Amino acid sequence: MFLDPILVQMPDSLDDRFVIATYYCATKPSTNMLKFAAALAVEQTTGTWVNVPCETPEVREKFIGRVVGIYETPSYQIEIPKDVDERHFIIRIAYPWKNFGAQFAMMLSTVIGNIASAGKVKLLDLEFPQEFLAQFKGPKFGVEGMRDLLGVHDRPLLNNMIKPCTGIDVETTAKLAYEAAVGGVDIVKDDELVADAPHSPLVDRVKAVMPAIKRADEEKGEKTLYAFNITDRTDKLKENAYKAIEAGANCLMVNYFTIGLDATQMLCEDPNINVPILAHSDFTGAVYESPWSGMSATLVGAKLPRLAGLDMAIGLSPYGKFPIMMDTFINMGMQMLAPWKHIKAMFPMPGGGTTQGHIEDLYNKFGKDVIIASGGAIHGHPMGPTAGARAFRQGIDAVMKGQSLEEAGKEYKELGMALDLWGIYKEEKAGIFDLKG
Repeated sequence: MFLDPILVQMPDSLDDRFVIATYYCATKPSTNMLKFAAALAVEQTTGTWVNVPCETPEVREKFIGRVVGIYETPSYQIEIPKDVDERHFIIRIAYPWKNFGAQFAMMLSTVIGNIASAGKVKLLDLEFPQEFLAQFKGPKFGVEGMRDLLGVHDRPLLNNMIKPCTGIDVETTAKLAYEAAVGGVDIVKDDELVADAPHSPLVDRVKAVMPAIKRADEEKGEKTLYAFNITDRTDKLKENAYKAIEAGANCLMVNYFTIGLDATQMLCEDPNINVPILAHSDFTGAVYESPWSGMSATLVGAKLPRLAGLDMAIGLSPYGKFPIMMDTFINMGMQMLAPWKHIKAMFPMPGGGTTQGHIEDLYNKFGKDVIIASGGAIHGHPMGPTAGARAFRQGIDAVMKGQSLEEAGKEYKELGMALDLWGIYKEEKAGIFDLKG
C-alpha cells in the first residue's frame, strides 16, 4: 500500500483540494518511515489496517490522504548509527478538505484525530488553500478595527485583568475597572475564571461596570473597552452575548478552546454581535506543552483562533509565572500579525506576570501592534490601580519617544516605584537576526 502512486505525491502537484498538515514524529530505529507516514494518511481518511472491498480506486483518488514530504532529522541516508535508539521525522500529509468541509471539529478530527494516540506524533502546522480559506471571515475588527474603535493608532495598547480573579461582587468589579481605566488602560477584561455566577451575574456586572467605564472615559478623555466573559455551555453562548450587549457591553471575551473553535466562530461571525471579541487561551497548554504530541502552541494559540475570527488573543509570555520559550512566544505573536490573504491581523496580548519593566522589550519585539496585558502590576501597585495603570502609560510613552525605562523611571514617580519593585527585563541578546545561535 505504501507504494501506491495515489498515496505518495509531490507537493507541487497538488491542487486546491488539499489542506496540508505538518507533523513531528519519532519512532524506533527499525521503522520504515514511508510506511508509517502512509499509515497516518490512510488512518485519517479512507482506510483501515486491512483492505476492505468498498475502498475502490475511485474512492481512494477522491478521498485518501497524500504523503507529500518525509524529512529525517538528522538525515540518515546510508546507515543508522548503533547508538541511535530513536529516529525523528517531519512528515507532511495532504488531506482532501471536502472530506471535512470548512469547519474546525471535523478538520481537527481528521488532521489529529486517532493519530493523536499513535505515540510521538505532534501536529505543527496547517496550510490552507484559497478555496478553503475563503469560507472563513476572520476577525471583524482585528488590529486596525480595534485601533479605529479606540481612536489609538500610534502606540501599543494597554490591557488590565481585574484582580482578584474571581470571588468579588459587581460593585467591587466596577470600582476596580474604573480605577484601572482612569489611569489609562485601553481594555479592561474579566478574568477567564469569572462566570455568570450568583455572586456576579453577567447582566448585573455589565450594568455596574459600564457606567464606571463611561465615568473614567469622561475624566481621561479616552475610550475604554471592557471585555465581559460570556464563556458558558454552548446553548447559552449567544444568549449571553446578546444580553451583555443589550445591557451595554462594548466588548466580549471567550475561553475559546474550552467552548470550541466552531462555537467561537459562530459568535465571531454573528451579524448581531458587533463588538470585538477577546480570546483567552486557557486550557491550550494541555494541548501544546508536550514536545512529543498534541499541537504546536503557534497553531492552537494563534493561527486557529485567528481563523475563527477573534480580534485579540491573550497569550502567555516567558516573562512571568508560566513556562514558555521566548522563540515560541515571538512566533505566536508574528503569526497573529502576519499578512494572511483576507484574514485580518489579530492583536497579540502577552500576559501572565507582565510588569512595567517589560514594556521596552515588548516594543522591541512587536513594535506598536501589541496589547500589553497586566493584572497584578496594576492592581498590586503600592499606590493603587490607577497609579499602576499610569505607570504603564508613562513607560509606553517614554519608550515610544526613544527614552529608556531607566530614564523615565527617574522622571515619573509611579513608573519609578514599579520599576524599583519589579525590575526591568533585559534580554541578553538583542535583535532577531542571529546565525550564531
